[in-house]
Amino acid sequence: MMSPQSLKIESDSNGFTTLWLSPNPEKPRGGVVVLDDWLISEIDASLQIIAEDRNLNGFILRSASERVFVAGADLAEIDALDDPSLNAYLVRGATAFGRIAKLPCPTVAILNSSALGGGLEIAMHCDDIVAIMSPSDAKQWRIGLPECGLGICPGWGGSQCLPARIDPAIALEATATGTTWGCRDAPSGLFAAVVEDVSSAVDAARVLLQRAGARGMTTRTIPKSISESGLKSSTRAALDAASPVGWPSTETGHAIADAVRRGLEGGYSIGCEAEREHLVRLRHSPGARAKLDAFLKRG
Repeated sequence: MMSPQSLKIESDSNGFTTLWLSPNPEKPRGGVVVLDDWLISEIDASLQIIAEDRNLNGFILRSASERVFVAGADLAEIDALDDPSLNAYLVRGATAFGRIAKLPCPTVAILNSSALGGGLEIAMHCDDIVAIMSPSDAKQWRIGLPECGLGICPGWGGSQCLPARIDPAIALEATATGTTWGCRDAPSGLFAAVVEDVSSAVDAARVLLQRAGARGMTTRTIPKSISESGLKSSTRAALDAASPVGWPSTETGHAIADAVRRGLEGGYSIGCEAEREHLVRLRHSPGARAKLDAFLKRG
């Protein structure tokens, strides 16, 4: 395994530091960034280094891949783990991603292409998201939480974070059904800025960091989530309004509803713990096994 400092870290004269997510050099996957154990360890170590920088005024998360921002978690790696090992794996990821929210500065993720599952979850650990749109004549890149479409559920805070950024009713149903969106069709609120090229994205990220910095040092220690007082009532209302014969009646829907309720009642970490419990359990269900086996066979 490479040094835990192998991800590229760049800092500019404004004190804005960029962390570049890269493919596993031992599993290059054609240049696609996947959240496997190697990358999780690299993210964790890199963010510890960044947090020690006394000149840190802003943080930008980017992908070194032109094909995707992050394609999601390594499902083959996850599927090979026993239940205690999978839970520990998910906790390691939560710890690594959580270091973004704990940084003493504003944070922005720049999405250049698809951000699915864990890719969207790590982006939502940043305060804001800047999105580079696909050309109007090209196929749109995808964004969302597709896990429930495979019979499982998010494991790194997706159920807690997405309803805090977009209409909670849309977020809950999409999460529970595994619905994703084309980048140009993403729900309002998901992106803080929408641009057409990389240069504009960097400029937009810097503006967001500067504005946030001017308002004062951040005090957030967890990602923006449904556990925040101003977001609890709208999320609870959306959950209560969901038809019992709709998405909450499915196995994955029940898991999402339970994780959301527990997050509303106990806070972000409790909601994430519920996600992990359901993910570990759901992957053994007949429906999930059939979908996962088919997915892994294609891969």
